[in-house]
Amino acid sequence: MSKIGKRPVKIEDGVSVSIEDHKAVVSSDGKTLSFDLPKEVNVSVVDGNVIVDRLGNSKDAKSKHGLVARLIANMIHGVKEGFTKELTFTGTGYRASVNGNELVLFMGYSHDVKLPVPAGLEVKVVKNTILISGIDKVAVGQYAAAVREVRPPEVYKGKGIKYKDEHIRRKAGKTAASK
Repeated sequence: MSKIGKRPVKIEDGVSVSIEDHKAVVSSDGKTLSFDLPKEVNVSVVDGNVIVDRLGNSKDAKSKHGLVARLIANMIHGVKEGFTKELTFTGTGYRASVNGNELVLFMGYSHDVKLPVPAGLEVKVVKNTILISGIDKVAVGQYAAAVREVRPPEVYKGKGIKYKDEHIRRKAGKTAASK
């Protein structure tokens, strides 16, 4: 039995969870997220908690048991408080800006890189920091990864785009040979 899957997911105040036609719908204050449930698990709402049970002991059912519980917990947290990823960039001449529904990155290439902002996400640029926020944890993380992929940090000088709390292991580089 999955330790994470068998733990009930508490429904926070002001959040409603409904299970209908093998689909979980979580809503609060006009924000709604939905998720198609896999057929290997059964989800029910009991006494202000979401209970996830697997329907068999197959490898597929075991792997999805804890996953579905965490996805529903992330949906509850997302509609209540939201998620934010913070990226910082370092480098001479590196800039970022938001034009309409696009994030425009100037990262030392011969051209600027334009990334369209998906629906449901909000992107802000403050000095050398890019803030990505939204109610869907998967969408926020996926877009942050796409932004970081434009110019990943390099190991010698640390130039590039990195997560705020990411630690880059630096290499020493060349040293002068002694005679």
